[in-house]
Amino acid sequence: MAQFKRGDFSTCDAPCPGRPKTMTTPEIIDQIHGLFLEDRRISAKSIAEQLGISRERVRSIIHEDLDMRKLSAKWVPKCLNADQKRQRCQSSEKLLEFFRRDPNGFMSRLVTMDETWLYHYDLETKQQSMGWRHSGSPRPKKFRV
Repeated sequence: MAQFKRGDFSTCDAPCPGRPKTMTTPEIIDQIHGLFLEDRRISAKSIAEQLGISRERVRSIIHEDLDMRKLSAKWVPKCLNADQKRQRCQSSEKLLEFFRRDPNGFMSRLVTMDETWLYHYDLETKQQSMGWRHSGSPRPKKFRV
């Protein structure tokens, strides 16, 4: 009402201060995808700051347009080559054969060594190992030392 009293009969919205409205364009999607290719661990916040768009828009592009999600590495006990895997299978088959021959005396003939517990410290936490992946791509693996 005050605008009409001042003589402003415009029906268009005046520009408002604050965050600019942005559209999802193919150029912005390509820029975000390029940033992911450079660094899989980049955060949505840093992408928003680099491109000058909102974090909500970045998250929308990541999840809806690029179909990506952030995954942490999967822990795998050991990184064995084909020869080591074959050797372990052969040892397991021999132990199974010994067990089938004499199930009652199996444990008394099985020789074990004294175990020593060592603390393993990993410099990278689960949160730090997270990286962006396409929904169809396999989960990254992280081998224990």
